[in-house]
Amino acid sequence: MAEELSYVLLTPYSLRKSRTGGIISRLLARTGLELVGGRMFSPGTELANSYAAVAAGESDPKHLATQELIRDYIRKNFVTGPDGIPPRVLLLVLRGEDAVAKTRIVTGHIVAARPRGETIRDTYGDHIVEGGKVVYFEPAVLAAPDSDSARAHLALWARHSDSDGGILEDSVIFPAGENIETTLVLIKPDNFRFPNARVGGVIDIFSRSGLSIIGFKVHHMSVAEAEVFYGPVLGVLLDKMREPTGKRARFAVEEELGVPLDPATEASMGELLGPIAGRAHWESIVQFMAGTRPAQCPPGQRDLPGSEKCVALVYRGIDAVAKIREVLGPTDPSKAPPGSIRKEFGQTVMINAAHASDSPENARCEMEIIRMAENNLKPLLEAHGLRV
Repeated sequence: MAEELSYVLLTPYSLRKSRTGGIISRLLARTGLELVGGRMFSPGTELANSYAAVAAGESDPKHLATQELIRDYIRKNFVTGPDGIPPRVLLLVLRGEDAVAKTRIVTGHIVAARPRGETIRDTYGDHIVEGGKVVYFEPAVLAAPDSDSARAHLALWARHSDSDGGILEDSVIFPAGENIETTLVLIKPDNFRFPNARVGGVIDIFSRSGLSIIGFKVHHMSVAEAEVFYGPVLGVLLDKMREPTGKRARFAVEEELGVPLDPATEASMGELLGPIAGRAHWESIVQFMAGTRPAQCPPGQRDLPGSEKCVALVYRGIDAVAKIREVLGPTDPSKAPPGSIRKEFGQTVMINAAHASDSPENARCEMEIIRMAENNLKPLLEAHGLRV
């Protein structure tokens, strides 16, 4: 069967309750599909009403009442309410064989005969009936009933993706006088080797910070972007590698040739070879993030999207930079405390699960480098034959 696109919408309630990571974990691990796109939305009335009109597409008569509940839910919860706070909705785009059916199975029906936590809605949704009347309804996620609907719904969201989507700076309200910061997180390529629960697991641990996700993007970093993004690291490595490289070179010469060397010669070899080793390590970082070493990248391909994938998230809240970096842990996973992301998911200093900006200023610079505000949803869907 040919590949197709499916989608899942995380509701404002799921985002407010920081259930994003758990939902993504189950979605990717159990469907085996590839996460190829994502965008935050704060839907306007037109988008909410248009989606409500088409979202509930089930034809089974026994679920007609539930379909009306979904329509009413969208109209009420996907628009700015009486409190004046715009809602946050996260659209995830998945790709693979029989993607829509697989997504529906893992999402589950909101009305489960015997809910056991097997599906996303079993765990995170609610449909509570008392005395034959629905007293509480929360679907947790929304998805398309069939392939044709999936394509139509995605095209609808894409058409509103400029006006209603992006980085939602005003979607969360904070007390006056607090130190409100915006910061960037990159979930690195080592989490995308195969469909698994790691991406959601990383996001789930970040949720302990109490911060809000206001931006989401699936990004393929180009070699040029990676060079700029990790440019500050190059100078550090060129200097840092002098001493250890000198020691290793001295040991290798003495072991191989049996020639004793003095500290001055060791230092000279470090001065000569350290920068070479530092640049080689830096090129490995760029290759890890973009898929190609700068020295091996043809000039005409430096600006093209790389072969490696990451997920970029923008978090906002009180003291966001420090809170995110505390949850992330130090660069070296072996030195990270238990429960931190790098202790749980990291392997080496380079393959360490995620990156987080170290200041609000650097967060802004890094978001510019990866074009965080760019709307890449439309090109993605157009490349799959959708007319948006």
